[in-house]
Amino acid sequence: MNKHEDIIRKIQNRLDTLSKSEKKVAEAILADPKSTIHSSIAKLAARSEVSEPTVNRFCRSLIGSGFPDFKVALAQSLATGTPYVNLNVEPDDAPGAVTNKVFEAAKSNLTRAQEILPPALISRAVDILAQARRIEFYGLGASGPVAQDAHHKFFRLNMPVVAYTDILVQRMAAAGTHPGDAVVIISYTGRTLPLIETARIARETGATVIGITNPDSPLTQHCSVVLPIEETEDTDIYTPMSSRIVYLTLIDALATGVLLKRGPDFNNHLRKLKASIQDTRLPKES
Repeated sequence: MNKHEDIIRKIQNRLDTLSKSEKKVAEAILADPKSTIHSSIAKLAARSEVSEPTVNRFCRSLIGSGFPDFKVALAQSLATGTPYVNLNVEPDDAPGAVTNKVFEAAKSNLTRAQEILPPALISRAVDILAQARRIEFYGLGASGPVAQDAHHKFFRLNMPVVAYTDILVQRMAAAGTHPGDAVVIISYTGRTLPLIETARIARETGATVIGITNPDSPLTQHCSVVLPIEETEDTDIYTPMSSRIVYLTLIDALATGVLLKRGPDFNNHLRKLKASIQDTRLPKES
């Protein structure tokens, strides 16, 4: 008997003893356990037609702690056979099936992100970045390469830009920011303590802090602007895969928006950059 069966059986066994509101939570989870691990507490509460405290109370009665720990436990249970790899992949999947699932997950996450990202917030972020005296991108773990990719995109735009992926360097850099600087903090969960503290420091110095993160996360409390990307992979269990594609795509959109703000005259600058690396490539075959 695996953990998932234990949890499900525990819920089923308690159905008759639950209060009316807690029973609604249990039934919503039993109806779709997989979507539960992707839900925020607000979404599960809405789906169950109960309050958020009711969801937390149900979770505590079941496992002794709140909704975040309940999601982790449920995700671990669902990860039988391929734990810590990818939620969509099954242990007996052939390479072709794995490829299809990874691509479909990426496309699904891109579509979902496009639907929930408010255009007005993206426009505001582009304006902030285009007018910034200096831009700093911060990311840790799997978000570190996204921050580095952002640096790769934005340094071409003829503005001071750096990317930091070290905790101590991030904290010192944040303390040295000034009004007019833009700090972009990339965090899939928004629960990484060093990034939350770095955001607080940067905000206190007067920098404008843009968070690309989970809209329900603690990080948002220290951001001037939040570009919301909902969690679709539980990173306590899985390494972010398709979600990283969403973050990279959003960075591309922001960089393109800033580029357009520069106007057509900026094309001469980009042309010079392209010309500078021309002799590093073999010519295309005709």
